[in-house]
Amino acid sequence: MNKIYVLLAASLLALSCSNEQKSGLQFSEKGRTVPEFNADSAYAFIQAQVDFGPRVPNTYGHVETRKYLERKFREYAGNQMVFAQEFTEEGYSGDDLKMANIIAAFNPTAEDRLMLSAHWDTRPRADMDTVRTAEYILGADDGGSGVGVLVELARVFSENPPPIGVDIVLFDGEDYGVPSDLDMYFLGSRYWSQNPPVAGYSPRFAILLDMVGAKTAQFPKEELSVGYAPDLVDEIWELADELGHSDLFLDELGASILDDHWVVNTQTDIRMINIINHRRNSEGEVELDDYWHTHRDNMDIISTETLQAVGEVLLELIYNRL
Repeated sequence: MNKIYVLLAASLLALSCSNEQKSGLQFSEKGRTVPEFNADSAYAFIQAQVDFGPRVPNTYGHVETRKYLERKFREYAGNQMVFAQEFTEEGYSGDDLKMANIIAAFNPTAEDRLMLSAHWDTRPRADMDTVRTAEYILGADDGGSGVGVLVELARVFSENPPPIGVDIVLFDGEDYGVPSDLDMYFLGSRYWSQNPPVAGYSPRFAILLDMVGAKTAQFPKEELSVGYAPDLVDEIWELADELGHSDLFLDELGASILDDHWVVNTQTDIRMINIINHRRNSEGEVELDDYWHTHRDNMDIISTETLQAVGEVLLELIYNRL
């Protein structure tokens, strides 16, 4: 067994919240100083991923991006607090997809913990485009932006130890499947949920970030998240309003979206919500921006203003409301 994993597991094994702690989420302003989020830094972390190319399993970009993310997390969390949960899945061509969920722990001695997640892979086809539909996409927003925000948070945590334990989990294989085959989506979160790296791991709550960097972003309250953890959703959207970001975090019900949070909620007892750019149409169905699953999902659509808003809300929650 990997030595780093053994040390990480030993540190986290006793760090589970009790069922009593999770029964109701409580928030109150603590009067603590909240460190600053650097959107330019988050943007650079997205650019670094995109520079490696598409992060599709078994590609150069996937291999090199994994090395990069593990290196950054070791820099910010320490060598002993970073672990890659490797797994394989048979792909559509019959090849074994080599994947890894990347995990980093901060403030490892804290019993009370929360979990932050995003997916770090990108789509192996541009099925919503009109050109080069069989080619891989760069996924600057769909994959890259959530990861960029979380790597920037890791940098902040390294300089300003959070008052609560924080575990960052980057899921692999979220976007591999085709629309007719739901079982081939969310491969990393399925594996993580069914094969927990730390037995009994039970954070107070979890937050998923997906497509959180676009210039045109809007974040209504995703409907499944409202059902899973309404108190957490309300707290985050109220914080966004207090911080002047109500133009992004819309105080309205969004659509139901199947994503990694759906897997975590249905396969574990962890309550995870999803902050995701989308719209709800008049029929209650989801609508996504026109760059979604196309080659237009590149750095041209990424906004430091959107990244800043998401980062500020999360830092206020972590440092001053828990």
